[in-house]
Amino acid sequence: MKHLLLVLLSMSATQAGVNLTSTPQKFRTFYAKDDPRIPAALLAISDSPEPKATGPGDVAWSGSTIGLVRTAPREPASRRRQFFAGKRYLPDDAVKAMLPEKDGVWVRTATGVSHIELRPMTLAAKAAYFEERIAARHNRHGLVADSHLSSPGDLSTSKTVPSDNDGLWTAIYSTAACFRYAVAPTAQNLERAKQATEAILFLEEVTNRAGFPARSVVSAKEKPSSDGMWHWTPNGNLRFKGDTSSDEIVGHFFALAVAWDLLPNPELKGRIAATTARIMDHILDHDLNLTDITGYPTYWGHWNEDYFASERGRGDAPLNAIEILSFLKAAHHITGNKRYDQEYRRLALVRGYAQLAAKVIELREEINYSDEELAFLPFYLLFVYEKDPKLLAPYRKALDGWWDNAQHEKNPLWTLIYMLGRPVAKNGIKPDLDGAVETLYRMPMDMITWTVKNSQRPDIPMAKDADRHRRPQSTKLLPPDERPVMRWNGNPFQVDGGNGGASENDGAHFLLPYWMGRYHKFLDNE
Repeated sequence: MKHLLLVLLSMSATQAGVNLTSTPQKFRTFYAKDDPRIPAALLAISDSPEPKATGPGDVAWSGSTIGLVRTAPREPASRRRQFFAGKRYLPDDAVKAMLPEKDGVWVRTATGVSHIELRPMTLAAKAAYFEERIAARHNRHGLVADSHLSSPGDLSTSKTVPSDNDGLWTAIYSTAACFRYAVAPTAQNLERAKQATEAILFLEEVTNRAGFPARSVVSAKEKPSSDGMWHWTPNGNLRFKGDTSSDEIVGHFFALAVAWDLLPNPELKGRIAATTARIMDHILDHDLNLTDITGYPTYWGHWNEDYFASERGRGDAPLNAIEILSFLKAAHHITGNKRYDQEYRRLALVRGYAQLAAKVIELREEINYSDEELAFLPFYLLFVYEKDPKLLAPYRKALDGWWDNAQHEKNPLWTLIYMLGRPVAKNGIKPDLDGAVETLYRMPMDMITWTVKNSQRPDIPMAKDADRHRRPQSTKLLPPDERPVMRWNGNPFQVDGGNGGASENDGAHFLLPYWMGRYHKFLDNE
């Protein structure tokens, strides 16, 4: 671990970091129109179809039938104009009157009253707030799970439910927890990181098929999701979801490698090494396929040349090449097994997987934001562990191919991994780390999946083409607290979305770049 830390710090030191500051975070409370806690001054204001008000610091508020706009000329450019709409902020979007305050505003709409507070908060405090949410409503058998709200928006009706990618979402959280422990090595932080890593290990153990992790697990009393393939364990106490995808394997190797490097428990490290070996052996022993308990390959678990040559696999080839190379590199790092290094070098150099990975722009058929997640997590492992210039060159070319689209997203996780992979900026053009940090600042505190609609806004330039799911998208990146709640696998240019507040996202996708950035010294001064 000491050698790894020195390497990572030297990589990070070549690019300047960002000193974090306390920033306003948005909290809102709804009130019925007759609630006595509503300021009398708000009630005294007459209704207007387009109300306007000015508050302290020359902050101007303007309302309409589609929401509320805050204009603050003294603030940084990225925060001068902010839009508030939907039940994340308002009872309805028909704003009738506003009463500004020093740190917020009271808003009367057609159906109720909203108090929007702008509370100064550090990202460390924000991270603690997100941790509390996960502990309170997103822990299911140790997995970080989706939360269904039987009464829309009512967190007291939260119930965890299984999903296709419980393994990947848990891996995102467990890796964040490992970085957190490395930054702040307390007993509580260690325990949280260990428990999350244990959940990852359990997904492989529960299937009773060596090296084959489940997507998710439910107890005998829980209702499984209606989709996918569910199987009972031999004792009848649990059911697990099969047909596991490459998403889960990417998450497992990412999480297990970081846990191996950063957690101190010898017994746990031994189990990590054993599980890593079983998964890697399974893939190698089945011709670079992940096979289900049926013995047949899963739909998405393919990393061999036959798949790359097929019509379905041609577009996946650059991504899957990066994935399998990262698996082998991490497996060798963790276990020391020479078989993994030999196969890694054979695929990378003899079979041309390293060069194939660099053909992402040439072979990509469409922009799939989920694939970006499946590329950047393996890139992290490759750039942490690989030191051979012959391989770093094509890996950096491959990274540039993915960055070609990702650079427009101000995604903090992709930005940090890109900076690790390219410690010296390509062509002198440095990634927009400030913009990526602004994304962390502007991620909403409220992770309820409220319906969000921006396509009617006159200030949003819409793209001519819809996205791959035929949804409208913009050419302008909106800040996260104005767009639908989504993880990093979503399209950040999607302007409309949500499900009326029927669920709550866990928010671990905020925790991972925050703690990774702290660990690698890209984010500092907290």
